[in-house]
Amino acid sequence: MKFERMECGSVRNGKLAAGCEHCIEGGKMVLFVTGRCDTGCYYCPVSLEKKGKDVIYANELRTSSKPAIIEEAESMDATGTGITGGDPLMNTDRTVNAIRMLKEHFGKGHHIHLYTSTMDLERIRRVVDAGLDEIRFHPRTEMWSHMQDTPLKDIVDALDIDVGIEVPALPDHRDELDALVGYAESIGVDFVNLNELEFSESNWDMMEKYHYDLVDELSSAVAGSEETAAYVMERHPDMRIHFCSSTFKDGVQLRNRLKRKAEKSAKEYEVITEDGTVIKGVLYGDLEEARRLLSEEYDVPDILMNVDGERNRLEVAPWVLEEIASELPYRCYEVEEYPTADRLEVERAPLN
Repeated sequence: MKFERMECGSVRNGKLAAGCEHCIEGGKMVLFVTGRCDTGCYYCPVSLEKKGKDVIYANELRTSSKPAIIEEAESMDATGTGITGGDPLMNTDRTVNAIRMLKEHFGKGHHIHLYTSTMDLERIRRVVDAGLDEIRFHPRTEMWSHMQDTPLKDIVDALDIDVGIEVPALPDHRDELDALVGYAESIGVDFVNLNELEFSESNWDMMEKYHYDLVDELSSAVAGSEETAAYVMERHPDMRIHFCSSTFKDGVQLRNRLKRKAEKSAKEYEVITEDGTVIKGVLYGDLEEARRLLSEEYDVPDILMNVDGERNRLEVAPWVLEEIASELPYRCYEVEEYPTADRLEVERAPLN
């Protein structure tokens, strides 16, 4: 197979997994069904508010409400869902219910893939019977060089859905990773995804313990991970392998998801940027009085304003607020945010 370089440093060797296609297009909702996991990977990047906790998130929205999960998927026009954790098979009942719910609402064409470290065929059959389309295994690092001692081959032989391996390219486990990919190829695993190892707030202690360095001061990628993936890909040219870089996740996958979300759910007073963020004007003060003033004195239509009680501010079309901010007795800003449930603020600039 021929290696194909993609955006932001990612490389693929053969056709991408179907779940990856949905992700790249920005059509995949991330359904975090539980933070519980007994694998204990030292490099786990799951955030501190999720790791080890039995919580549910649909993208950035924390919820246990089925209607809210469906609404979040609809708000981004999701074509598929990636079910993740923790380990989703630590709560098989919840995962089965989620798959059934999504399939019943969106139809069989809604692609669902799942990440797990659990190689329990009985539990796996339950999620497959519920409608799962693709499963990705994340074996413990200590098992990479002797996967023949795991049930993986029996699982691959028993399933009719796509089966993959997805692990980080650990710089100090090159030979073990090579053995893992070689075994996966020998038993008919459909694809392997190698993720660039990343530093996060929840795994920072690995940097000193394992003598890792960052690629550069502006990156969260660990030095040597990309080179490790390249080595393994060269060693297995006939295996479908995708190296997913750290910058690819933000520069392509996240950006495309944000754009889908913004185009589907942005309000009339919000401006969508090329990166999928939204820009709005905000002012602080007596919100009802400010709204009355803008409506009566400046003829600003209601559709271009919104009282955000949660953040105690009046949101206004930025092109409107820019024109009148200097005349208003309120603190006014132009704000750039993610169009997500947490509305992460990217930047703000004062207008007066």
